[in-house]
Amino acid sequence: MEKKDAYCYLRCMTYNCEQFIDDYIESFNRTNKAQDEKRGLSLPKMEDITTLESELMALFFPGLSGSESKSKLISVVTYHMENVTRLLFDSVLLALSYEDKGSTPLRALEDKTSEIVDDLASHLRDIRALLKLDAEAGLKGDPAARSVHEVILSYPSLQALAVHRVAHHLYKLGVPLVPRMMNEIMHRYTGIDIHPGAEIGESFFIDHGTGVVIGETTVIGNNVKLYQGVTLGALSFPKNGCGILLRGAKRHPTIKDNVTIYANATILGDVTIGENSTIGSSAWIKDDIPANTLVTVAPAEIRMKSRKIEPK
Repeated sequence: MEKKDAYCYLRCMTYNCEQFIDDYIESFNRTNKAQDEKRGLSLPKMEDITTLESELMALFFPGLSGSESKSKLISVVTYHMENVTRLLFDSVLLALSYEDKGSTPLRALEDKTSEIVDDLASHLRDIRALLKLDAEAGLKGDPAARSVHEVILSYPSLQALAVHRVAHHLYKLGVPLVPRMMNEIMHRYTGIDIHPGAEIGESFFIDHGTGVVIGETTVIGNNVKLYQGVTLGALSFPKNGCGILLRGAKRHPTIKDNVTIYANATILGDVTIGENSTIGSSAWIKDDIPANTLVTVAPAEIRMKSRKIEPK
């Protein structure tokens, strides 16, 4: 395309855009609201949630910042705690305002947001204690791991769990949007998809992690280990008499203590895997498994035959 033709084309495109932009803008309900009703139209920003997750990791593991003295540790923790609470307050307030659509006075929403942030801040010590157990479980469960620090620094499952344990706490407090955004960002980063509603016990470890899916109503006990590609999903979605999905109904598995689930196993529905059981690779499970059970899949038949190689 010659330069003159390209210029005319761009002018034409600009002209066409001007014709439909006004009509398109009118399609948004927010433009039809009175000015005093427009509070609550801004959503939490994904980039802020991403920054929040980085600050949380630095807060849980200050050693990542290279703090080697108590005085420096205090300054590092203070710095990241202030960042976490500020980012969380801003994002939670936006989420509550968006859900509320202006029906509650702003001051009341700010007070509620402060209560949520304070509640989480008061539980960060407990969450960090759980993460230390998760890191130790990673060291015990993976012979390739050389130290707890290696697990903390480089294992995607530890990062996914750090975010999940915070998101789950916010989920239980009824915070909209933010918990799911937190987990979805970590899903993109690690390949591990954990819904913030899932309940996960102590000393949990996911080896490798890519492709793991853990549904909203999943309950996982203590000392559970998963490998890559494991799905803890729903078999079906319960509906009411009108055919509308019943949200919140238990539809995902319950995994009891000391269970190991190997790569690419799929466990569907509100079933229970009994304690001390092992689920072998590629198993497909839709029924309860008793305690102390080893589940394996019969090996597929392998056929081999010689090929005749044609001379070149």
